[in-house]
This record gives sequence, structure tokens and C-alpha cells, in this order.
Amino acid sequence: MTVASRPRHILLVTGMSGAGKSTALNTFEDMGWEVVDNLPLSLLNRLLGTPLPEGADDGSRPLAFGIDSRTRGFDAGAIVRTIRQLRDERGDDIEVLFLDCSGAELQRRYSETRRRHPLALDRPAADGIARERELMADLRQSADLVVDTTETTTNALQRELRQHFGGAETDQPTLTVMSFGFSRGVPRNADLVFDMRFLRNPHWDEVLRPLTGLDAAVGDYIAEDPAYEAAVSRIEELLLLLLPRYAAEGKSYVTVAFGCTGGRHRSVHVTERVAARLRGAAFSPNVSHRDLASAPHDSLERMPNNGAKQISSGG
Repeated sequence: MTVASRPRHILLVTGMSGAGKSTALNTFEDMGWEVVDNLPLSLLNRLLGTPLPEGADDGSRPLAFGIDSRTRGFDAGAIVRTIRQLRDERGDDIEVLFLDCSGAELQRRYSETRRRHPLALDRPAADGIARERELMADLRQSADLVVDTTETTTNALQRELRQHFGGAETDQPTLTVMSFGFSRGVPRNADLVFDMRFLRNPHWDEVLRPLTGLDAAVGDYIAEDPAYEAAVSRIEELLLLLLPRYAAEGKSYVTVAFGCTGGRHRSVHVTERVAARLRGAAFSPNVSHRDLASAPHDSLERMPNNGAKQISSGG
């Protein structure tokens, strides 16, 4: 049975049109917040009283809702009074985030995007910006946090919001480490792709061929390659350097893909090793082996693995 449960943290996201409200709401959604945009203020209590869906948590998921001058029935004074009532009478943890921007920069943005200001559909954007600033004055004055985006890039705004509102669990992107076979195509969603075809190939060992990179014998065989340890350890160090940078840039998903010819031996083994190293460094990678269940074929492997010969052939 579903029951109504009010979120523990409620954030009203508002501000000047063109100052970054859509970017902010998208960022909160990526952080796992429930997001509602352009909600008429009269419907807020109804939203907060709506039962949670089946299987939802106890209401700990925070809520961000967007309101701006385009919202039906917009009245800055009424919004301020409603927020005060929710805090004082109901005890809700509700904050107001106001996104501001200089008039000149807003005019430049509207000029570049060729969009019309919502309050100046048949007049210069400057007229709409000036009118909106008047309408927003009370709301800006009562805001808990004002962020000026005049000289802020989209990525910088996302970082600032994550740093201010994100818990430790939302600071890290969803990380996937996967194996694949080049013979069946490179994964289209991969951010980083490493080619493991320079390593000695267990496919050409009749005993190892039916096995996979999950088997210890296959791993031992691959690890005997003189280039193995130096190459894989350098890749691990590179990932430990790059992954925090991706998080700082606000990237929501990072996929690291290791490929070999068939996707059953070398790439699988290296994927498992790298994932274990990342876990030891406090990351939480999801592991996927795309082509592990595929049948081995000599024709796909092109030729027996032979170091530089295989690299030069492109096989």
C-alpha cells in the first residue's frame, strides 16, 4: 500500500529566464533528485501529498521544482509567503535557489540562440529582461542561495550545484568497465577504449581455447606476456587519474571498454583485473562482458597472436 510521504529536502529553483534553470534542473535529476518544472504554485501541496509509487523509498529522495515568470499564476510575493508557510507551519526543509545573470549577458544569450524572451515576444529582449527583473525582485531577495551565472559555463554551474547540494554518493559518475570483441564492433557508448590485442592470445592454445578470461589458467597465460604488467598497470594509473576529473566535470556515466579480437579471453581478464584495482581505490564499477558467451572461431581471430605481427595486421 502506498502512502503519502513528503521529501526531506525541497528546493525551489527559480531565477531569470536564460540564467540556467534548465541546466540546474537537469543536474539535480542526474543527481537522483525528483524534478518537476513549471509547477503552478497552487499544485505544490497536492504534489507533496501525492502517494509515492510502489517500491519507492521512505521519502528521503529530495525534490527540486522549477518556477519562473512563465509559470501559470506567477506571483513572487505569493511564492515567498507560501515558502514561509511550508517552513513555519509544516516544518518542511525547503530552500530557494535563485539563478541570476547580467542583462547584457542575457541579451547576448538570447541573440545567439535566436530565442525570444518570454516577456518580450514582440519587443527587444532587453524590455523583457527588465520587466522580469522587477517581477523577480521579492523572490531574489528572499532566496537562500543566489548563483550569478554571468561568467559561468554550463559545466562550471553543474560543478557548483553538485558541490553545494550533492551528497558523497552523488559525486561520482556511474562507472562501467566492460570487455568486448573488435570482431563484433566497438561499443558505441564507450568513453575510453583500450585495445588488448597486443597481448598473447589464448585462443591459439587448444587447452585454453574453450575457457575464458574468467579462468585462472587463461589469466596466467596472458600475464606471461612481457608487456602485460607494464601496460596494464599504466592503464590503471591513467584511470585513477582521469576518473576524478570526470566526476569534477559532472559527467554522469563513464564507460571504460577493453577489447580483444573475440571478446572472450584477453579483454575479459584485463577487465576483471582493472575493476578489482578500481574497487581497491574506493570506486564502484559495474562489470560487463559483452561477448563472453560468443563461440570461438578461428576466422575471427585472423591469425595466431604474435606481438608486433598482430598489431601491424590490424587483426
